[in-house]
Formats: sequence, C-alpha cells, structure tokens
Amino acid sequence: MFKLLNGPQTLGNGRAFWICFFLVLIIALAYPFFADSYDVGNFAYFLIWVFMALGLCLMWGYGGMLSFGQTFFFGIAGYSYGVLAINLGGGGMTFVALGLAILLAALSALILGYFMIWGRVGGVFFGIVTLSATLVLAFFVGQTAGPEWRVGEARLNGYNGMKGMEPLNIPWFGGESIYFEGSSLYYLAIALILLVYLGLRVLLNSRFGNVIVAIREDPQRAELLGYDVRKYQLITFVIGSALAGLSGALYTSWGQFITPSSIGLPAAAMPIVWVAFSGRGDITATLIGTFLILVAFQTITVHSQQAALILMGAMLLATVMLAPQGFVIGVARSIGRLVKRRGQAPG
Repeated sequence: MFKLLNGPQTLGNGRAFWICFFLVLIIALAYPFFADSYDVGNFAYFLIWVFMALGLCLMWGYGGMLSFGQTFFFGIAGYSYGVLAINLGGGGMTFVALGLAILLAALSALILGYFMIWGRVGGVFFGIVTLSATLVLAFFVGQTAGPEWRVGEARLNGYNGMKGMEPLNIPWFGGESIYFEGSSLYYLAIALILLVYLGLRVLLNSRFGNVIVAIREDPQRAELLGYDVRKYQLITFVIGSALAGLSGALYTSWGQFITPSSIGLPAAAMPIVWVAFSGRGDITATLIGTFLILVAFQTITVHSQQAALILMGAMLLATVMLAPQGFVIGVARSIGRLVKRRGQAPG
C-alpha cells in the first residue's frame, strides 16, 4: 500500500511529505475548535469544490482528456440530489439521495463518454463536445420556471433555482437528527477528501495509472502493446465525472439550493483555471492549489466580483505563458531543489 502511495505519479513522496501531511491533517481537524463558525462553514464550502478539481486533474493531467463538462456532471448530480431529497424525505434518505445523485452523474458520463471515446472524438473536439453538453444543460434548466417543470414534489424553478431540499442528515436518539452543516459538514468534507485523495494516489500509482499516462503520451503505441485504450479512457472519464457529481450533490446539500448559474460557461471555465494554475500533472498540487485559489477568490469577490473574474483570467494567462506545468508544482520543485542543494552543501 505505501509503495503505491509513494509511487512516481505524485509530487509528495517520502517521509518528510507524510510528516507534513499528517501535521496539516491534525491542524485541519483542530481548526473548528478555534475558528468562528462562519469561517468553518466557508471552509467547508471551499472543500466541496475540490472534488471537481481532482476529477479534472485525473482526466486532463493524467488521462490527457481536457473536459469542459465538469459542471455538466456537477449540475446533473446537484439537481438529482435536490429532486431525490425532496421526494424521498429527510433523515437517512438524504444519504441515499447523495449516492443515487453521484450514480446518475457517473451513468451520464458513461453514456456521453461512450459515444465520444468510441466515436474517436479527441483533442480539442473533446473539449468542445463536453462544453456543448454543459451549455445545453444550463439552457435547459434555465427555462424550467413554469409549474409544469416538476418531478414529484420538486420544482426546478428555472433561473430562480431549485430549493426546499434538506441538507444531509441522519436520525438520532429522541427523534432528533444530526444535520451536516457547519462543523459537521466540514468534517464530512475532510473525511471524503482524505478518502478520495488517498484512493486516487493508489489508483494513479498502480498499473491502471501507468497505463492511462502511457495512453496520454502515445495512445497508438499503448494500443499496439495490447491495451484497450478506449476502455481505460472511459473508466478515467467516468471516475473524474463522478467526482464532479460528488461536488454538485454536496453543494446542493450545503446551500439547500442550486441554480443554472452554477453550471454555465463562467462556472465551467473555473475548474480549468484551478487545475492549470495548480499543476494538472499532480493531484497533490491540484488539491493544495485549488483550495488556496478558492480562498483567494472568495476574499476578492467580497470586494468585487469582476476583479475576481479578471484575476482568474490573469492566472490562466500567466500559467500558459510562464509556468505551463503549474505554479504550485513549480514552487514545490524549486523548494525541493533548494533543500537538496543545502543538504549537499559542505558544513
């Protein structure tokens, strides 16, 4: 297991990394005891989006498939959670709604991915098709304001957004329920991120991860070596899209609403910026960079939303021109070289 965790497909390897990893984890777990409840809720919100970035990193950075469809699957799962949570009721059924919403996002990815990958859609056209699917979904849910657009008790409400669903909760003793809001949602997000991150490290440093990287570098050679390229690409696409679905379902549970604006073009471009700036070739860099970008973006948005969007564009431009491998990866490698140079310096 530790051999898989410390393989070549991740930036963080070795004892020093894991010491830092566990120190950060301890600080994260202790944070709600010292922070304001509002800040804890904000941090939970930031963590919710990280899954979508990790999924795109898997598809784009390791699999070579640039997808603009992360918010498509985000929306599928988000609206599905809302519909299911309203119609199934509260309590433990909200977790059933969460699981089914992610499953529907994965199923959508399986269908869309099958037609694209078996249809030999690749390169820039892969991005165009996924972006088209995203815009179609955003347009569709935007025109569902009428009372006829409902699924059972759940109304879609067009641009006003769907609301009325319960947050994730479980029944407790005495007829009470534990609602996953604030600190409890924060801890749930931490646990899920830990599970997803370690799971992706194992996957990427296994034979499967080596094959998808080989396919990214030269799909024809990988196929000549006997690997079913389309199968590996489809599995990668489904996993990455399901992680976007997890973000969507958690987002709907967090705010108890979802609107078409969380799916459209500006939202669809955001994961590209997060992953490109962080370093699409490494999930550790994506995890760290995405969280830091979200914190900075939220801080600037409080003062000016336009300035925050301009910053996102500037970050993407700077990444393309100055650090194609990602700024977080570049900084981490520079620090590593500096530490190594000092360690080799004569006393």
